[in-house]
Amino acid sequence: MESLNVNRHLKEQFVSNLTGSSKLEISFLITNFSILILFRHGISWIYSDSAKKDDNAAGSGKSMKTYFGSLLVDFLCLAVPYILFVTVLAEWTYQNTFVVLLQLIFLRTLERNRSSFLQEDDLESVRANIASYRVSMMLVTCFSILAVDFKIFPRRYAKTEAYGTSLMDLGVGSFVVANSLVSRQARGISNRTLRHALISTSPLIVLGFARLISTSSVNYQVHVGEYGVHWNFFFTLAAVAILTSIINVHPKYCGILGSFILIGYQALLLSGLNKYLLSEERGTDIFSQNKEGIFSIFGYWGMYLLGVRIGSYLFFADKPDSITKTKKWTRTRVWALCLLFWSITMLVDRHVEPISRRMCNLGYVCFTLASNLQVIAILMMSDYVSGCKSSALEDALNRNLLATFLLANILTGLVNLSVDTLSVSLTSALAILFTYAFVLSFAVGLAAFLGIKFKFW
Repeated sequence: MESLNVNRHLKEQFVSNLTGSSKLEISFLITNFSILILFRHGISWIYSDSAKKDDNAAGSGKSMKTYFGSLLVDFLCLAVPYILFVTVLAEWTYQNTFVVLLQLIFLRTLERNRSSFLQEDDLESVRANIASYRVSMMLVTCFSILAVDFKIFPRRYAKTEAYGTSLMDLGVGSFVVANSLVSRQARGISNRTLRHALISTSPLIVLGFARLISTSSVNYQVHVGEYGVHWNFFFTLAAVAILTSIINVHPKYCGILGSFILIGYQALLLSGLNKYLLSEERGTDIFSQNKEGIFSIFGYWGMYLLGVRIGSYLFFADKPDSITKTKKWTRTRVWALCLLFWSITMLVDRHVEPISRRMCNLGYVCFTLASNLQVIAILMMSDYVSGCKSSALEDALNRNLLATFLLANILTGLVNLSVDTLSVSLTSALAILFTYAFVLSFAVGLAAFLGIKFKFW
């Protein structure tokens, strides 16, 4: 159905042959996103006080009016700035950091005048920080997958072609890390058998084929160099889950196994595999046509195993579903690991092989872990923002992370098939992005309000 997407090739070229941005800019950008969440938590008392009055007047608990009012505040404080940061404010990333930091300091000054605050114990506080981190990475991913199709979105933030770093390069890797940190293995729960793993990952496999069929049927733009001709993100997630079940090791040894896998894979890349994966030559067999997606599994698997070990060490003990140690102990080690992985990233990028999301090499794994740990480390500074608590939008997204990503992909597809994203004006692009974010936020919020939770595995 060629007519459904007449600009397919132009759109594919629009996101091809890109080299990305600097690691410093990306670090500042994700810092801005993290501070925004702290700021939203810090002003929660302003809205909650008025909401309590409304609820008491109505004689009820959490009313729909109060809940969606809170969602609207979240949309204005999180979604709107997120979109502005990656569009019209993208040229002032470093200045934006200064501004949001000043706002947080000003908020902290105001809070000192309040006599009472909501205090959380270390267990609940760390859990809230992890949830906020998972949500923040999902928000950035969901907003970027549509924004990238507009000219208002800087090309340096779009996915790199071969080597380099960009904001969107973090998407898939962050999803893997976010899942690994709180996985069954990280929590010390015995892993499922291969049979159970195949059953639990079957929805992901179905989603992978559904995406393949749907994109082919409407002639939707697909950048072949990302995963290959037929491969996609859902197949990668399923493959990682299945491999983890086949080779089932204790969380204590996941870091060692993950390191061996990554080092071995990197050695293969340096021996000539990287040239094969980056070449445009493809055979007629399925393996050759999907070489990027198939080989990058080893990188994502190693990343997942390292994430399991980090999550087990930082947040969980032998007792399932319990977070141990003090908040200060955990925060100090998160910052230390963050700095460690940033250092390793610099060394590997300069002396081993440049970072490549396409191959998911060692540099990319370290870059992704460093960035994700940085977000967690900043969010764990919530102790200095009194009265901090998670927002309605965060709670809603955290209940349905994968479902949110699916809905975002569907909405993105509908927009691309309905609008020529390459020719719309700046104002129209912003209007579309804000509308998209509003629909996504309130759809997920409505599902949470109704108690709907989609379980995929």
